[in-house]
Amino acid sequence: MPDPASGSERIRVLVGDLANEPADAVVRPADASLGPAEPAAARLDEVGGEAFALLRRNTTPLEAGAAVVTGGGALPAPFVLHVVVCDPDRKVGRELLRKALVSAWQRAGDWGLAVIATPPVGVGTGQLTLQESATLLAETFPKGSESRLHIVVSSESDLAVVEAIIRGMP
Repeated sequence: MPDPASGSERIRVLVGDLANEPADAVVRPADASLGPAEPAAARLDEVGGEAFALLRRNTTPLEAGAAVVTGGGALPAPFVLHVVVCDPDRKVGRELLRKALVSAWQRAGDWGLAVIATPPVGVGTGQLTLQESATLLAETFPKGSESRLHIVVSSESDLAVVEAIIRGMP
């Protein structure tokens, strides 16, 4: 959807399958061991195949709020931004999700990733409502970034909800 302030498509919302979204990177909600933390992450694992499984092997558990980049294996996106949305030591809420997303956007900038596709992070784990997730994604995605964010939802009704929130953001 066009950003009224810049005339560009800084944030778009679309209905689709995140695992097949053409992008430079996809955001994958993960646990401390980089296991799938949401259904969207499990779908990425399925499509990414064995090569992706090998790329995300992790021997040291990560803290919630972290973000790491790996290759995408057989995914159309060459890179995956893993956002750690849960760990065994603490209850993860909105602020840790915010921290993980900000870290992911920083990594995307460092890697020069132009198009980033994401699910509504936190919804699949029950940490956030769809509205809260859309607001958090829009608030944290850098306004001055040259990157574009594609929020990939699973239904037309979700599309309408998320687009309304994005349109209402300053």
